[in-house]
Amino acid sequence: MIRWGIIGCGDVCEIKSGPAFYKCKDSALVAVMRRNAEKAKAFAINHHVPKYYSNVDDLINDRDVDAVYIATPPESHAELTIRALQAGKPVYVEKPMALNYDECLRMIETAETCNQKLFVAYYRRSLAYFLKVKELIDSGIIGKIQVVKGEFFRSPLLSDKNVSTHTWRIKKEIAGGGYFYDMASHTIDILMFLLGKITKANGITGNTGGFYEVEDTVSVSFLFETGIIGSAVWCYASSQIQEKDSIEIIGEKGSVSFASFAFSDIELRLENKKVETFNFPKPQHIQMDMIQSVVDELDGKGVCPSTGETGALTNRVIDLIYQTSLSSF
Repeated sequence: MIRWGIIGCGDVCEIKSGPAFYKCKDSALVAVMRRNAEKAKAFAINHHVPKYYSNVDDLINDRDVDAVYIATPPESHAELTIRALQAGKPVYVEKPMALNYDECLRMIETAETCNQKLFVAYYRRSLAYFLKVKELIDSGIIGKIQVVKGEFFRSPLLSDKNVSTHTWRIKKEIAGGGYFYDMASHTIDILMFLLGKITKANGITGNTGGFYEVEDTVSVSFLFETGIIGSAVWCYASSQIQEKDSIEIIGEKGSVSFASFAFSDIELRLENKKVETFNFPKPQHIQMDMIQSVVDELDGKGVCPSTGETGALTNRVIDLIYQTSLSSF
């Protein structure tokens, strides 16, 4: 039995991740922490968690806590991860792994020094929807992969218009960037899970809508270690009629299309054949399969597909995108 403590039991924990820690096999949620003690208490009562704290060290040093889930904004990921690892606790940290690649390397180094496991919440690697995409690609049915195309367009969130209600996800000092940093990291990670490491990346970032202070539009070209060429564009300031979520992987014999977030039907297109579709509904607790894989690895019964090393690579790609965006001639 792995007994978990959560640091940062906010909204993301209510449904997406929190319940999985006590619903997964051989897993229990024994303590939660949030700076606001009343909110920590409310979460604990709602989820029948025996302990709640408002101080990080109290949770990290709790002897009943075997492993720690860090669900705070990225600005504190490195610090809290390192503190938990040094306390002898394996860590499952939210994505993006940290504010930059250098912080990720520090986290990995600490895990190695302390002989502790480090996992990152790129949970799409464990979802049936994306595993089906991987199965189709690995089967060779669309032949040698040549090109990847991605498009994500979303209109601005009304809640972000008010400073008192807008999310930390558009505050660069807390999130590392804008919605691209928070959301597109999922897409970059799953593409590397499907197709291998991205070894080159060039980007252009801009603010096309004037809605956010951070970048709202990003265009990227990238190269995978296997020679596959890709391109993608993200816009978080589009009109509602332009909203789109699409990734297309094109091979010599056909293509596979799917979405990063929408869970729209996976489409397999082959020459002279009818389009074949595959449907996978969005899970209620979307992180459950990934958390189960973490528990299984900690119990010596399996392997988690999202580690500190794989999570850090996504940060490396994002760093390259922002760095090349600053270049000019």
